Amino acid sequence: MARNGAGVFVTGLTAAALAVVAVLAMQAASAKEDAGPAQRPAPAASGSAAPGGEKAEQVADPKALPAGSGEGKRVVYSLESNRVWLVDEEENVTRTFKVTPGTVDPLPGSYTVTSRSANITGSDGVPVENVVRFALNEGVVIGFSAATDGETAEPDPSKKTGGIREARKDGAAMWVFATLDTKVVVLP
Repeated sequence: MARNGAGVFVTGLTAAALAVVAVLAMQAASAKEDAGPAQRPAPAASGSAAPGGEKAEQVADPKALPAGSGEGKRVVYSLESNRVWLVDEEENVTRTFKVTPGTVDPLPGSYTVTSRSANITGSDGVPVENVVRFALNEGVVIGFSAATDGETAEPDPSKKTGGIREARKDGAAMWVFATLDTKVVVLP
């Protein structure tokens, strides 16, 4: 009888732990959703006292401009977060948005916009608009673009593609912002 009671207790603890993990996973997923453009770099959230007097872990705003992204007017692209920031001359983030990278990434570093095309067919055969090219890696030209049908689907991993896909509204903003010779900073 004692074993059966202990088994029920352990099963209950396991179910409770799985419920907590599921709730935390849902919170993490909702925190990653893109809620639109930021107007300025957001400061990191400050820690607060947790129960027991311990300081809670500080969580940075995922839309905040990353440190070490350069100075002046620039496009900042984070490979890790698949996010772009458009930064004006006064260091204001005028827009930030998520992107879907191609299968070939640019190497981290500083580039400039080298060419642009209003409408073309991408290397994956998809019609794209507002193409802003800035890098070359593994023989693949890399640039930002928006599919004319609005799709930002993951690329075919069997093909070498350098198109970093944006939503159409973000592609239009990039087109206006990133003229020839605009600096593009790629962060790891």
